[in-house]
Amino acid sequence: MEDTIQTLTQKIIAFRDERNWQQFHNPKDLAISISLEAAELLEVFQWSGENTQADTNIKVDKIKEELADVLIYSLLMAHELDLDVCKIIQDKLAVNEKKYPVDRSYGSSLKYTVYEDKQK
Repeated sequence: MEDTIQTLTQKIIAFRDERNWQQFHNPKDLAISISLEAAELLEVFQWSGENTQADTNIKVDKIKEELADVLIYSLLMAHELDLDVCKIIQDKLAVNEKKYPVDRSYGSSLKYTVYEDKQK
């Protein structure tokens, strides 16, 4: 059976509630936890030199573990704030489509403000 965002969130909530951890999961502390776990994900790549695909493959288990932590805390925050994850992602993609039109951003890592400046 394939999990959906809703069923994954329910599993996370059940895990949390079995341990009486909701008291620690306010938006501020969840935001801090997301940031800390993202830093741990970044730490996997620290001092890794070239960072080739082979190097990443060696570290994939740690990457999965830290990425899962980021996602779990993110889903908990969305739940606590009663946010529809699919909707907020779709909304953000729509904003990004306007900020980064394909004809100007294709193959470029420049920030959208560069495109705005060129239009003026």
